Amino acid sequence: MSRMVNCAYLNKEAEGLDFQLYPGDLGKRIFDNISKEAWALWQKKQTMLINEKKLNMMNPEHRSLLETEMQAFLFEGKDVEIEGYTPPEK
Repeated sequence: MSRMVNCAYLNKEAEGLDFQLYPGDLGKRIFDNISKEAWALWQKKQTMLINEKKLNMMNPEHRSLLETEMQAFLFEGKDVEIEGYTPPEK
């Protein structure tokens, strides 16, 4: 049986992550309050951020930026904004 969480991002009960994917207190908060579905949405945004802003994960400033964006996306409902990016038309 899968673990259920009250997902802070989706504002509903959903299947939780299988294990803590991020270290520290923030990782615990994500594990306890973010669903698999919300985490998958974040991963897509994270990939876009890394690629469009040419982030280097060896750079502590870039990691800090990504962590700030992750918290804003998952817990504050803020979408990722990239200057000059226009989503493709459907």
